[in-house]
Amino acid sequence: MTDLERRYLRLLLAYPADYRRTRGAEIVGTYLDPAGPGRRWPSPADAADLLRGGLRQRLRAAGAAGLIPGVRLAAVLAFLTATALAAVWSVLELDPPMAEWGVPSAGPFVSLGIGVWAAWLLAAAVHVLAPGRWTRRAVTLALLLTVAVVPVAALAGLPRPPLFVLLPQVGLGLVALGLPERLPALLRAAPLLAVAAAGLAGVNLLASYDFYISYYGWTASQILPGAAVVLLVVVVLLGTGLALRADHRGGWALLVLLTPVGLLSVHPLAGAVDGSLRGAPTPGWAALAATAVVVGLAGPALLPLAIALRKRVRAPGPVGIGARCPTCGRTAERIP
Repeated sequence: MTDLERRYLRLLLAYPADYRRTRGAEIVGTYLDPAGPGRRWPSPADAADLLRGGLRQRLRAAGAAGLIPGVRLAAVLAFLTATALAAVWSVLELDPPMAEWGVPSAGPFVSLGIGVWAAWLLAAAVHVLAPGRWTRRAVTLALLLTVAVVPVAALAGLPRPPLFVLLPQVGLGLVALGLPERLPALLRAAPLLAVAAAGLAGVNLLASYDFYISYYGWTASQILPGAAVVLLVVVVLLGTGLALRADHRGGWALLVLLTPVGLLSVHPLAGAVDGSLRGAPTPGWAALAATAVVVGLAGPALLPLAIALRKRVRAPGPVGIGARCPTCGRTAERIP
């Protein structure tokens, strides 16, 4: 056995044991055939392909084959929400406080967040022209800038958007990395349409106030919870409609989006807990931080729990008519 074959076999551990026993040699042979002489390591593309295939087979064996389509659906909704919010925040950044008020600002902008939101708007434009790999790269860049603005602002001594604005953007962005390679033209243009609509709404909202509006007022009490409600309602309606056609990806998308929805709702959730404990009209920073930690841990934990529960419910019994194969999920048509 060559080193290359041995390493392919190690990657094959991503697949369920039954699948490896029945098709392992065939899969490894498929990758070995085009390999040139003297090659010792699988290519990164081959390794990624094997890992994706193994994950897909394990999910199918667990009765969770709809998870990957659900992640793609969640990614589309998360990207729409993230770019729409970026448009609103960009409008806010263009209305800095007056210099005589003594409120810190970043030149002609409210904070360094203008660079972050510009990156998200760029990702929306890239999505129209090049969905898939280039859009994911643009989203990755926007995510890195969203995280980097915190230490950069501290080093530069300039203001930045608050963490309760940045954290939901990070959560939405991580989900958006699952955007599908190909989408219909209307869905490719949807983020730009959402940006235009949200930007117009932000302009109208600012025009309705005669005083300076910061991130700490309407952002926490109206925009973020409103976005959470809209996102939750949309995914529930989509999931219900798909479930009527025996398509369960909407349910998986809901599970994937629970963490971003929770992060968008951190302020009201913390206010409900903190207010009941000490009668405070607004939550303290300790309550906000604790709520964000709970949401950040509880949301991702629900997904493997749902997969394990699904696998337990679909545990295979005696093979016969109507029984399902634990590997491919097909229904047996006759008793062997």
